[in-house]
Amino acid sequence: MRTTLTIDDDLAAALKLSARRSGRPFKAIVNEAIRRGLSTGEKPAHAQERFRVPSAPRGFLPGVDPLKLNQLVDELSVDGFLERSHGRSPDADPGR
Repeated sequence: MRTTLTIDDDLAAALKLSARRSGRPFKAIVNEAIRRGLSTGEKPAHAQERFRVPSAPRGFLPGVDPLKLNQLVDELSVDGFLERSHGRSPDADPGR
């Protein structure tokens, strides 16, 4: 059966190189590549084992209150905003 089709230049070059290296006809290389491509859709992909991260108890150092961490982030955000927009150092602000 003769079929006329257009192959992208980069694929044609790769197929020609493969044919030259293997000493096999170009037609055989093309047919093999098509068969391999079509056969991959028939088999389900192998299920890989899920990646697991082992957990371990992690605690805060003494003196760190985890309930106040958001407060610290808010204060640092305000300090950064003041420095960028007003050119003031948060330490120089008498209201703080």
